[in-house]
Amino acid sequence: MIIQLLRRAPRWTGAILVALALLLPGARMPVFQADPLVQVGTALAAERIRVVTTTQDLAAIASEIGGDRVVVESLSRGYQDPHFVDAKPSFLVKLRKADLFIEVGRDLEIGWVPGLLQGARNPKILPGGTGFVDASAGVSLLEVPTNVSRSEGDVHPLGNPHYWLDPENGLVVAANIRNALSRVAPEDRALFDARFADFEARLAKRLDGWKKAAAAMGLSGTKVVSYHRSWPYFAHAFGFDVIDYVEPKPGVPPSPKHTQGLIASMKSQHVKLLIVEPYFDAKLPQQIARESGAALVILPPSVGATPQAADYFTLFDTQMALLGGALSGGGK
Repeated sequence: MIIQLLRRAPRWTGAILVALALLLPGARMPVFQADPLVQVGTALAAERIRVVTTTQDLAAIASEIGGDRVVVESLSRGYQDPHFVDAKPSFLVKLRKADLFIEVGRDLEIGWVPGLLQGARNPKILPGGTGFVDASAGVSLLEVPTNVSRSEGDVHPLGNPHYWLDPENGLVVAANIRNALSRVAPEDRALFDARFADFEARLAKRLDGWKKAAAAMGLSGTKVVSYHRSWPYFAHAFGFDVIDYVEPKPGVPPSPKHTQGLIASMKSQHVKLLIVEPYFDAKLPQQIARESGAALVILPPSVGATPQAADYFTLFDTQMALLGGALSGGGK
């Protein structure tokens, strides 16, 4: 009789009876075979090298060299001032799981990274560990001060840290990342070497194009004023001359006296461009540009600062397009 009733019951009745049976004392959970495709996908994801970088520039280059073997996350966004980033608790979680940590170095992140590294309790990504990378190693540094004094503002005693804005230094960064990836995954050294060689070839070709574009638009030899000392490497790469800054000293807000003196100097020297990073208030630069006659350019200094600057190559494409537009009169 019971069997007949069960045969007439809806199909889901059996599922209910199984669930009730599992609630009885001593019941054992059944073992279900996982989907083999899901298992393979999970295994591959677990094997990928977890890379955490301080900036999106480093993340973009790490992705170029690591390809599908890496999962890359940046702690900061390109539209943020990398000197001042809020250290979020979520950063500790990322760092705790990281196989590789890459920083710009040269004290750029001195205000927020050291505490995070200590708090993450991941010895391999501490300085000296197998997973720690100072991306500046081997870079020819500019503006290394001979005398460091707080009276000079926020001076970087180890040299100007905005070195990624010279594409040739981007290749040095890529080599440092390739070496680090090969250190943590030696079995994939050939892959990282091949991807580095491809990156090197593409960067050389694009750099030649950027230099030709700079010369064609008249950027080479042009006198420029910038807000912060972000651009010496970029200026060195493309041949223009940064003659002064909106900040009287690094990190020091301009006074009205300094601003008026700067405007007069820009007029007398026929300065064509005023370059400002996107994380500074544009109100004062707009006034300076208006009164001096220079074209104001809000120039992205990092990957991710604008949607167009989506990777290391399009960062320079975007910069050249904005500078060309300003020099041709389209930036005013």
